[in-house]
Amino acid sequence: MTTSTTHGKVSQGLLRKTARGLLVAVFWLALWEIAWLAMKNDLLMVSPQAVARRLLELAGTGRFWGTVGTSLGRVLLGYLMGTAAGVLLGAAGGWRPALHALLSPMLAVVKAAPVTSFVILALVWIKSYNLSVFISFLVVFPPVYMSVYNGVRGADPALLEVAHVYRFSRWKTLRLCYLPAVAPLFRTAVSTAVGFAWKAGIAGEVLALPKVGIGTMLRDAKVYLETLDVFCWTAVTILLSLLVEKLVLRLAKGPARKEESPCPLP
Repeated sequence: MTTSTTHGKVSQGLLRKTARGLLVAVFWLALWEIAWLAMKNDLLMVSPQAVARRLLELAGTGRFWGTVGTSLGRVLLGYLMGTAAGVLLGAAGGWRPALHALLSPMLAVVKAAPVTSFVILALVWIKSYNLSVFISFLVVFPPVYMSVYNGVRGADPALLEVAHVYRFSRWKTLRLCYLPAVAPLFRTAVSTAVGFAWKAGIAGEVLALPKVGIGTMLRDAKVYLETLDVFCWTAVTILLSLLVEKLVLRLAKGPARKEESPCPLP
């Protein structure tokens, strides 16, 4: 198969995928428009055109970008902290079963309890503008921890035996034996956790009401019955979640591609 034929097939596949995505978007926008026409009540439902116009209007203000940047910064900070803690403690728990046993009850509680409960409790200890950082950290830590822990525990014993027999350094053992086992699980965990972090962070802002934040804008719009702004800020939340998730997936592709790297004999 020639290179030109391969590129042609890739281009055709990309066009089909794009066309399918556009058709899906048109379908749901049309359904939204039909629902708006059926209700004929802007207090309950607004049109897609109205939301688009309002978004363009908001995007022309500095306050909008300041609000988006502040919420995004809080969520990303909590996400990065949760990821770092999950990697470090997950690896330690994989190598030290006693540590995993110690952390297991805490992980079970975090996974089982609703986010709202943690938000209400955390409001007693943490200032409102830092709450979304804490909540994002809390929802990210368990899946990242478990992905790294399971990867370390699932490393191929035969490869580890080779590393031991030939006296590989710790770094070489980590890179060639543990990393390929951890990478695919880690990639799935971080891409899933970023969506959880974003939703939990915004929910935390809705309840904590910091001075600046998307959650605060959502709560204010709801209180003052500004349905159009509720739809607009919801759309902003969804779009940012999708963009951040795609960015994380792209960044995670690097370590994921190394998962097939063998542990070679010297």
